[in-house]
Amino acid sequence: MNELKGKYAVITGAAGGIGAATAETFAREGAAGIVMADMDGGRAREAGKRIESGWDCKCMAVKTDISSASAIKNLFFESVKQFGTVDILVNCAGICPVGSIEEIGEAEWDRVMDINLRGTYLCSREALAIMKEKLSGKIVNLSSISGRIGGIATGINYATSKGGILTLTMSLAKAAGPYNINVNGVAPGFIDTEMTKNFTHFKVETVPLGRIGKPDDVADVILFLSSDRSRYVTGVTIDVNGGVFMA
Repeated sequence: MNELKGKYAVITGAAGGIGAATAETFAREGAAGIVMADMDGGRAREAGKRIESGWDCKCMAVKTDISSASAIKNLFFESVKQFGTVDILVNCAGICPVGSIEEIGEAEWDRVMDINLRGTYLCSREALAIMKEKLSGKIVNLSSISGRIGGIATGINYATSKGGILTLTMSLAKAAGPYNINVNGVAPGFIDTEMTKNFTHFKVETVPLGRIGKPDDVADVILFLSSDRSRYVTGVTIDVNGGVFMA
């Protein structure tokens, strides 16, 4: 308990799935405040109210389109205005379209890159500007097993964006290291969320641990990477897939 006592976090994609589970985990571990950023501002507010009813953690919802640079600037402006600083950034927001190479047009390719990869970069850039001044901070990026092995069930644009996040994480870690800022990632496999509810191809028999992953399985790893326990870990992406992919 109290792994994050007194810390202030920004979590994108916080209205549901892994983002919401991470927010609850942070609150349970003593976070003082969480900015719940999501395109669905109403759901983000509801998730924040649930957290506030269960833990001593102040939550603020900010409706945010992370494909928009101005929206991201506003997110961090509001975060600092409310809490004074940002100690932790978790880049959970993303989309996962399914389609063949022939079906994915230029506009759809750009949309996925803008949200998944460019949005992660722009959020990280804003957070780093805050963290560098105080010489501390944690950034955790969400990649995917698709970024490791390529897309089969997911679209090639999704897999490519998540592969880019692997490299982005390492590059940011090298740039942020001299400022005592850790930048790491997690690469989930099949996790039971709204995003994966239409993935009918998945077979639980392919998972060595014998079950489908839950959002909390990923949130607990994000907690480790956001806490002082990972103080000498940076530039790493941890696979959370029940053993489906082993590097």
